[in-house]
Amino acid sequence: MEARASAKYIRMSPRKARLVVDQIRGRSAQEALAILQVLPNRPARPITKVLQSAIANAENNFEMDRDLLYVAQAYVDQGPVLKRYRPRGRGMASRIRKPTSHITIVLKEKKEG
Repeated sequence: MEARASAKYIRMSPRKARLVVDQIRGRSAQEALAILQVLPNRPARPITKVLQSAIANAENNFEMDRDLLYVAQAYVDQGPVLKRYRPRGRGMASRIRKPTSHITIVLKEKKEG
């Protein structure tokens, strides 16, 4: 049994978000929340919200025990890139890329005993 939650089209670089997700993969849900609370990185906030949503899904939809949950899978996929243009010198324009991310967290319950 697994509980999952995802957030799509989050306006941040997937490369930077993966650095944060790598730190919580495989840890217990409570420990992962504690780590995300103290991380100064910008992606920590939306990842915290996704983790809290996955915990709520596990408790309410699958009747899992909150204390036995651990992060079985956590990954960040690249979403569509918003392309904008900025005027430059001599009548030129340069492209600005605004990346988006899809964050997914899957929780499972540890076996007792």
